[in-house]
Amino acid sequence: MPAFVELERQYPDKEIACACRHPGRSYICKLIEPLIQKIITAVVFVILLGNIAFCQQMRLSLASDAGLQRSLKKDQRYWAAGQTIGAQLSISPKNGAYLAFVYYSKGNVNNEVEATAKSPVTQPAVIAYTSKGVIKNRQISIGWKHYFKGDFASEDKWSLYGTAGFGLVFGTAQSTSSVAVDTALYEMPVLSGKGHFKRLTYDLALGFEKPLGGDIFLYSEIKTAIPSTDYPSKYLYVNEGAPLTACACIGLRVLF
Repeated sequence: MPAFVELERQYPDKEIACACRHPGRSYICKLIEPLIQKIITAVVFVILLGNIAFCQQMRLSLASDAGLQRSLKKDQRYWAAGQTIGAQLSISPKNGAYLAFVYYSKGNVNNEVEATAKSPVTQPAVIAYTSKGVIKNRQISIGWKHYFKGDFASEDKWSLYGTAGFGLVFGTAQSTSSVAVDTALYEMPVLSGKGHFKRLTYDLALGFEKPLGGDIFLYSEIKTAIPSTDYPSKYLYVNEGAPLTACACIGLRVLF
């Protein structure tokens, strides 16, 4: 009886896939191994060829800018200087993905507030004081960039683009009171001290870009970060929907 017939009788079809783990099935392995190797080689070749073709269309850009940020929320308005460091991966002339890291200087906020007594027998019932706050934000943003006019490699004309994405704000808030208030006796709308807060944001921007030559582009943007979550901080006077910010910036993008 031929060897392979004996193997088939001893090992049903459902076990043939495991033949390589059994010394008695080496004959079957020798039959299917060349076919498997050819299939793997063909798949790898197709994947590599596709990646090479795809990578030839992609271009990487690095960018940096300086800007001025304005907090728009009522009772939490301030100015701060900022800088952005980012990267853009263009997958077509008009579309690409971006990743950006932004950090801002400190913004100062003053609020006239009142501490109220916890007990009706406490006198005075209300203490008015000034809360002086310092807010500092850092942000990571990731999203999509689309050119409405021109493209990422335009060499002789200006371009207009927009971006939309998601961000994560890492904030620090520090507050001091103009008068000392006993927190055991009074409820304070904002406490003295320092703490951290986080916000998820929707990030939108509209930008103008002009080539300077040598794969260097001058750009200017107006962008905003809209909070999508609340992470209350007892050191911030305004927590709901804040900080709501807008920023105007100008910078350079280098295409590689």
